[in-house]
Amino acid sequence: MSKTADSGKTGPEQTSSVEQYLVKDPERFALNLARMVEQAGKAASAWAEPREKGELRDSVSEPMTDMVKTFSKLTEYWLSDPSRALEAQTRLFSGYMNVWANAIQRIGAGDQPAAGEVAPEKGDKRFQDPEWGNNAFFDFLKQAYLVTTRWANDLVEHAEGLDEHTRHKAGFYVKQISNAISPSNFILTNPELFRETVATNGENLVRGMKMLAEDIQAGHGDLKLRQADYSQFEVGRNMAMTPGKVVGRSDVAEIIQYEPTTETVLKRPLLICPPWINKFYILDLNPQKSFIRWAVEQGHTVFVISWINPDERHRLKDWEAYIREGLQYGLDTVQAATGESEINAIGYCVGGTLLAAALALLAQEGDERIKSVTFFTTQVDFTYAGDLKVFVDEDQITALEHSMRGRGYLDGNKMATAFNMLRSGDLIWPYVVNNYMRGKDPVPFDLLYWNSDSTRMSAANHSYYLRNCYLENNLSQGRMELAGHNISLQDITIPVYNLAAREDHIAPALSVFLGCKYFGGPVDFVMAGSGHIAGVVNPPAQNKYQYWTGGKPVGDFGEWVAKAKENPGSWWPHWQNWIAEKDDRRVPARKPGEHTPILGEAPGIYVKVRV
Repeated sequence: MSKTADSGKTGPEQTSSVEQYLVKDPERFALNLARMVEQAGKAASAWAEPREKGELRDSVSEPMTDMVKTFSKLTEYWLSDPSRALEAQTRLFSGYMNVWANAIQRIGAGDQPAAGEVAPEKGDKRFQDPEWGNNAFFDFLKQAYLVTTRWANDLVEHAEGLDEHTRHKAGFYVKQISNAISPSNFILTNPELFRETVATNGENLVRGMKMLAEDIQAGHGDLKLRQADYSQFEVGRNMAMTPGKVVGRSDVAEIIQYEPTTETVLKRPLLICPPWINKFYILDLNPQKSFIRWAVEQGHTVFVISWINPDERHRLKDWEAYIREGLQYGLDTVQAATGESEINAIGYCVGGTLLAAALALLAQEGDERIKSVTFFTTQVDFTYAGDLKVFVDEDQITALEHSMRGRGYLDGNKMATAFNMLRSGDLIWPYVVNNYMRGKDPVPFDLLYWNSDSTRMSAANHSYYLRNCYLENNLSQGRMELAGHNISLQDITIPVYNLAAREDHIAPALSVFLGCKYFGGPVDFVMAGSGHIAGVVNPPAQNKYQYWTGGKPVGDFGEWVAKAKENPGSWWPHWQNWIAEKDDRRVPARKPGEHTPILGEAPGIYVKVRV
């Protein structure tokens, strides 16, 4: 037996051996296949039981119907002109012929890579195993897959007759299908999976099917894909650890005040409004990554809104309720705890969108307690709102509202799946392969634990958000109605620090930049490196990434970026200087409970409710 077959690995200088793909112990392999089938039965039972009891009804038809309708429009464009259709078919056939020619060339060249072979994009981790290049069979599969998926992407890109929304949806759906059918996702077409299955005589499949059954049970009939070893983490034990007290509680929010670590603090306290789509402790993952802890150390009296994980009781809680019982209640609590009527505020993602709407409303009502506002990756204009717009049109929102009507909320797992689909190549399929085919537990990772700690959406709140922001773009256009008012962002005249992230796929930097022009006061636009999370949660001590600062956020976004100054490291100190420039007065440190009742220890009880 060759060294390659013994080790189960190949290198660039080695040729592929068929022996590494041969079962060595057929009896044991057959036994494990039987055990795998047994575990598959348990997975099927976990999926079927809640449906048989009427506890769960599938709504697969809506997204499937939308995908079929979208592809029908795409197909109609290409088939409407016979010459255009023939040209598209010819391109695909030519690609396949090129792959076939490469395969023939390899045979004649002793398995050496062909000069014109189709290569993956740089950074594509799916085809890193040497056998994707050394083995003619796997190399052929890889190239055929790449040719097909790139051709499909080209069909979308060059379909000139499609409206922009349909093109966006078509591109998104093509990407999902492309990621799903990758040969790296299947045992017989992935050399690494094939070798591992043979080497363990199928024990990996038994473990994987067992994990699949457990994850369907954890999702109460839906697959709740595990992305990390969750047993290593617990909110309040080794996550969300910054010391503080719960000093307020309403139907929709707890207000947390954190213990000071400096003798004096800034006179203006700081209220943070996180998104309710996920939990606030992304800003307090651990002591090394915590923005909240860092802000306390800079001398801020920090208060955070911890949103409720809603259930049937909250079905009618809309944006006005979240403003009155969350944001405005938070302002009241901050004022009662500190005696201050001038407050700095931060809003993150949809929490920032709510904060912007609230500021416009409060300006009309004469509530001027917030004196400066910071937005983290926040959209107020949704013209270029990224891939989430794929899920938003009248038909899809109507279907979603119908599904929420029964329970009064959107299940958190469905929201988590939608966000994972935005990066399915990173957040879905690698874990499907690792967990259910390799049978390996994912590693502990605090960020992915937080990502899996999903929250429900109250029906009224979610419907209002989708319709007024993503579908109708009412906030930036001055058409949003709240509490009997038509609100306008022009009424926000306080200083704004508007942070975008360069690689953000949820709140694209272009979208955040364009939103700057709607505010009525001075705006400082800053663009951080990385994405929606890492661009925000970037402690100075890590010395990672960079951020860009420049002139006023007007004109063309590309021109602003080209002229902006690139600064190394974290933007956090830059923001702190901006805050201090507005008001750097100091007062003796304030402790929780001095003027308000203490209802419990941070991080409170609302954040610990899991779905």
